[in-house]
Amino acid sequence: MPASAPASASSPHLANRLGPGFVLASFTALLATRPAQAEDRLTLKAQSWQEDGKRVRVDSQYALLEAELTPDTRLKVMGLLDTITGATPSGDKPRAPGEPVPLVSIEEQREAWDANLSRQFGRVNIAASYGVSRESDYVSHGYSLNTLTDFNQKNTTLLLGWGHADDDLSGDAIGWSREREKTSDDFIAGLTQLLSPSTSVTANLSFGRATGFLSDPYKIVGVASHPDLPPGLYSTWWENRPREKDKITLFLGANHHFDRLNGALDASYRFYNDSFGISSHTAELRWLQRLGPRVVLEPSVRFYRQSEADFYYPDLDAAGIVPRNAADGETGTGTGPYYSSDYRLSRLQTVNLGLKLSYTFNPHCSVDFAYERYLMSGLDSDTPSDAYSDADVLTAGLKLSF
Repeated sequence: MPASAPASASSPHLANRLGPGFVLASFTALLATRPAQAEDRLTLKAQSWQEDGKRVRVDSQYALLEAELTPDTRLKVMGLLDTITGATPSGDKPRAPGEPVPLVSIEEQREAWDANLSRQFGRVNIAASYGVSRESDYVSHGYSLNTLTDFNQKNTTLLLGWGHADDDLSGDAIGWSREREKTSDDFIAGLTQLLSPSTSVTANLSFGRATGFLSDPYKIVGVASHPDLPPGLYSTWWENRPREKDKITLFLGANHHFDRLNGALDASYRFYNDSFGISSHTAELRWLQRLGPRVVLEPSVRFYRQSEADFYYPDLDAAGIVPRNAADGETGTGTGPYYSSDYRLSRLQTVNLGLKLSYTFNPHCSVDFAYERYLMSGLDSDTPSDAYSDADVLTAGLKLSF
């Protein structure tokens, strides 16, 4: 049956809602499994993401507490609270040439926490974590187990890891007859090699598989005619994505310290491919320049480009696709044809330009401030250009050691 666009909507995945390339917070760095040094630390961060044209706004606050329980055991606990407001494209097409893409309002709050316990056993560091993320219509439980093993007099490190997530989408919150579930598993293997006291390289390969409800429950598609409806009646339908997705990611990174410049270059490349038909390339350069004993300046640039999903259609009428959702009007049933008009699945590219300033007051206290400009553009000739939006990202942080 046809879908009616909700007056307000949220998405289970904040990063997906905001578009490829967007990173709310560097959780990978914050929750790194290897203990850095024998001290307890508290890190506080606040971040604001604001899309141009008063589209989506995300305000986030998070805290990370790191405590040394024993000389070989370390505990990390992270808490996050973010609020999302504004408007984002619904997936429906403009009703007439030149008209703006239809938008749907967003108002949501997300609460999340994660606990990570790691212990050193000789050359091997083992870390286990558990986390929960909650929205009004969505709950996600995540688990992970990672090992870091040193070889070659600690010049070589082997990473092996596994992560699992159980996600539940509330049918009551959306008005559907039943809940929808999704599970995913990710595996990673990688090596970090110290080439010299000032140079290291990293290579990681990861594989993931997700099954269950993989559609966005708030994205719709529009058609001007449908065989099950009266002629000439415009209708909207829920999008319909496959219920299985495999993905593979290759990451290559290098870091080199330039003694004469008192700075370091961090460079990385990531290739991604999934069974939805999306392939992407991400290249990032980051320069860390020390300006005296207290100040570090960190300019960065990140470039991202992706192909479109096999089932992405900005106009179902032009593509000759007839939407046929389940009889109750719900989506993600696993029955084709598959279709989505979500611009995040289109062929697109993003560029992130950033600048971060860190200041150390003393060995126990430091602050940092960062600004990032996020630029997004489409690469096909069919998706309306106003579906894409640029954004400003402001971040402030405080780190205390004790």
